[in-house]
Parts: sequence; C-alpha cells; structure tokens
Amino acid sequence: MEKEILQNLRQDYKSNTLSEIDSPENPFEMFEKWFSEALKSGIYEPNAMTLSTADKNGYPSARIVLLKGFDKERFTFYTNYNSQKGKEMEENPFACLLFFWPELERQIRIQGKIVKTSENESLAYFNSRPRASQIGALTSPQSQTIPNRDFLDLRWKELDQKYQNRPVPKPNYWGGYDLYPEFFEFWQGRSSRLHDRIAYKSEKGKWLRNRLAP
Repeated sequence: MEKEILQNLRQDYKSNTLSEIDSPENPFEMFEKWFSEALKSGIYEPNAMTLSTADKNGYPSARIVLLKGFDKERFTFYTNYNSQKGKEMEENPFACLLFFWPELERQIRIQGKIVKTSENESLAYFNSRPRASQIGALTSPQSQTIPNRDFLDLRWKELDQKYQNRPVPKPNYWGGYDLYPEFFEFWQGRSSRLHDRIAYKSEKGKWLRNRLAP
C-alpha cells in the first residue's frame, strides 16, 4: 500500500461530547452508562476488549477477549491459564483493558491488578457455556504449537464422543480472571483531533477525576 494512502486515512469525529459535568464521581457508574449505550446501539460484540499484558521482563502482548461480567469493583473474563496471557499474568499480575466502539466514537481504557476468580465462579460460568464451547476448552492447548488443523478437529471429535451422554468437566487449567481497576480513561472523539479525555485515578481509596489533553 502506498504511504500516501495511509497518511490520508482520517476521520473527523462530531457525534458527541464528554464533559466533567457528564462524568459521575465514580468511574464504574460511567462505564455502566457507556456500556449500556453501546448495548442499545446494536454494536457487534460490545463486550469485545483488547487485553494487554506483559511478561516479567516487561515485553508486552495484546489480544481480543470478551468481558463476561463487571460490578462496582472488578471486570471479569475467562481463558486458559496455560495460555501466553495466562503465563504473563502469573508473572506480572497487572493488565490493561481497552474497549473501542467506533460507531459511538468512544473508547475506554482500564488499568489494574489481576486476580484469579474463585473456582466456584469459574465452574459456574463454565457450566453455563454452550456444550461445544466446553469441549473446545478441553480440545485446545492454547498458545502451544500444534502440527495442523486436523489435530484440533480430531481431538474435538474424540472428546465430543467421550462426553456424548455426560457433562463436560471443566479443565483445571481453565478459569476466570478479575481485573481490579486503578485507572480509567474515557475517550470521546471530537472534531480537529481535540478529543475529550476524562481520567480517573485511585488514590487512598478515592477516585480523582481529571481532564487530559488529547
């Protein structure tokens, strides 16, 4: 692709604004408000988020995962504990979540500490998943090198047959993580690249709210 084409790719954002008056003192309330609006807008998979992690040497990696729960303290997602992200969060228990909703010209960045969910929570969620997804969790040695696609297909068929008439057990290497936020940033696109950015930082049990330059 020609460099000039990339340099000329741009979008002017004009659909909304974000002010301190519009931002509640608690960032969890702000997140719930924006997430509800994303749900109502019909965005495809509004709970899709970029999860960024780093290993013990600070080398970063990122991927898309799905948010599966949140409350007034934490954000929850599930994965294979033996995956690359699982190993990195074991070595360095801090992560960043990023939601990007271009249809609303919004993004939310959340940074914080990572803790595994309880085994009971992980089991309850696993049992609520479609059977095919449960078998998929057993099938895939996530992030490991495999010989070919047939390896997965054959393994899936074997497990499908094995658990044909009985519950699929949750593997002990699969479960949830909770991110407990220490920082939020709510970004609303504005014209001329003068975007609105409202940040919240946790200090001594309180949330400090500030506007950041775009």
